[in-house]
Amino acid sequence: MIRFSKIFLYLTVAVLIVWQLPWCFAFLTLKPEKAPFTMYSTLLGDFVYTQLDQDKKLYGLDPQGHTFTQAQVDSLLPAFYVRQLAADQRFPDSIRGVEVSPKEIQMTNFSFRSVPSAINAPQTGIYFLMESMSKRVELKMPDDAFRFTDKGVEFINMEANRIDGAKSALFTDMLLKKGFTFPARYASGNPTTRKDYDEGYLVIDNAHRVFHLKCTKGRPYVKAIPVPEGVVPEYVFITEFRSHQPLGFMTDQAHRFYVIQSDGSVVETELPAFDPTKDELTIFGNMFDWTVRVSTATDDRYYALDANGYTMLKEYAYKDLRRSIPGLSFTSPDDKFVKPRF
Repeated sequence: MIRFSKIFLYLTVAVLIVWQLPWCFAFLTLKPEKAPFTMYSTLLGDFVYTQLDQDKKLYGLDPQGHTFTQAQVDSLLPAFYVRQLAADQRFPDSIRGVEVSPKEIQMTNFSFRSVPSAINAPQTGIYFLMESMSKRVELKMPDDAFRFTDKGVEFINMEANRIDGAKSALFTDMLLKKGFTFPARYASGNPTTRKDYDEGYLVIDNAHRVFHLKCTKGRPYVKAIPVPEGVVPEYVFITEFRSHQPLGFMTDQAHRFYVIQSDGSVVETELPAFDPTKDELTIFGNMFDWTVRVSTATDDRYYALDANGYTMLKEYAYKDLRRSIPGLSFTSPDDKFVKPRF
């Protein structure tokens, strides 16, 4: 018994050393590396990133080394600093020859973020479908929840904890009529009342086809989203931006990135490979261009896309950024599981 206790103690000490020594070494010797805040300037035609000088004052730089004051950075990024420029009465009458107002810019501005932990975390499979055409201005959470099964959709009354057979049959029949194959592989929605409107869910069925599902005046609205030939959808993301454009985003099994327009058309972007299960994606968009950041385990890559055709305008990379400490760990930013991993 004593011998077993000693072996167990030695093993525990060994695990603790492998776990903690790399972290302690990194904590004492490594400096945190983080890419500076970077945005594409449609006026400059290049990226602008900001840093702090010795006096803790913000200034801007471009990849060529030109420096800009904070006020100049505001003017180079009018869509991002629209409120500051409007407060200073410096907002331009036009941008790239297009007459704009602060209200128009604010209506078309959006931000989007996808992190691996949201994709890799265990999914409950329980969803909430709000009324998309309520007579009231405020959105309201429904009294029921729904789930996808092998045979259809089941709506469950939460107070009675019973399946609503009539509503379940209504939505199931409409999905089948539109060509939906059960069960669903993936569904993306935004079940919160803190938004301007509700677009329901983007759903990938068992045959890798994409559908738009929402509730309109108590009845199902289902629309099949045709994807380009040879494309196998893997993940979809509902957006619900203030401008109602676009409807959502999509990635396929080849990790290509697509935009799903409000009319249901799917447009491939020139964004290089993005794997939602491993990479973090951040988009700051306006009516002229999108600044897209794809963060991997070691790099931060920035891409500027045209806001209309989603073609590549410019790209820039911060390489060899250390994001993890080698050794034994039990958690990861890529998922919500606690388990030993090297």
